[in-house]
Amino acid sequence: MIEIEQSGALNTVQDLGRFNYRHMGVSVSGVMDPLALRAGNLLLGNEENAAAIEVQLFPFRVRFLQDTSIAVTGADCRATLDGNPLPPWWGCGVRAGQVLELRYPRSGARGYLCIAGGIDVPVVLDSRSTALRGAFGGHHGRALQRGDQLPLGATTGPALPQAGIGIEPPESALGTWFPRNNAGEIQLRAIPSGEYALFAEDAARFWQQSWQVSNQSNRTGYRLSGDPIFPSHTVEMRSYGLIPGIVQVPPAGEPIIQLSDANTAGGYPKIAGVIEQDLWRLGQILPGQSIQLVKSDAREAIAIEQEVTRWLTRLRLSCLPLRKAVGV
Repeated sequence: MIEIEQSGALNTVQDLGRFNYRHMGVSVSGVMDPLALRAGNLLLGNEENAAAIEVQLFPFRVRFLQDTSIAVTGADCRATLDGNPLPPWWGCGVRAGQVLELRYPRSGARGYLCIAGGIDVPVVLDSRSTALRGAFGGHHGRALQRGDQLPLGATTGPALPQAGIGIEPPESALGTWFPRNNAGEIQLRAIPSGEYALFAEDAARFWQQSWQVSNQSNRTGYRLSGDPIFPSHTVEMRSYGLIPGIVQVPPAGEPIIQLSDANTAGGYPKIAGVIEQDLWRLGQILPGQSIQLVKSDAREAIAIEQEVTRWLTRLRLSCLPLRKAVGV
């Protein structure tokens, strides 16, 4: 069991998401940075989909009511345990009564607190993720509040050592696969889709310019500010299904990238789709920061997915000897 001592309005319990229900109007939800969740859970010996706490408003403080193990991944949230600093992307054993605090990040936007056994809230439509707009899932369908007590799932292995162990963040471990441009802006790969041909005259500017993430951005979608792009002519469109990563262009000409809490259907022209393996990077971008979209294809997307899978496999295998040693 853990108890929340301080939390912001949008910090929630999330797993990898709620799939196969979009036809019923139910959004995917789930973490904005799935790679951080998967890596943290692997370090703890959890299933990759075990529920954790996504923290995007700071400070966040939690007290552990039992001995357990934790992993803090995602943004560098200047974590402290009983006031002692923890490195980013770090796992360790904790004792009952200890307090973990996550503060405004040095880098990144969202931190993740993974705990051995996962957060054991009820499963709703095959997921423990919080759907804030629908007010279901997670902890009573809402953001976490001071005084909330969350149960933990059963653990299957030994605890991590008190001294702790770190993970090399994917930004550096997979740096050659996740580039930045000369200005230091994150480059997100996207595949032309849907109505791309309608933007024939403006398509080049979509790829060439930097886009700033607007303050009108949240878990539903990121609105991009820049030199507007417009279709060559007006078209009447029927609504179509949406998934995270789809880039729509509303009449004002500033694109919107659909994200974890995306609507399940929409009717704006879609110019591209950000590849799935780049969405974790988008989840760590703050409003006001800039990105560049880079034209990609399915072959490149598959190659990146395979490399990420290899990294996660290496992480899983590297954790096994440690956990066996601790168990001894």
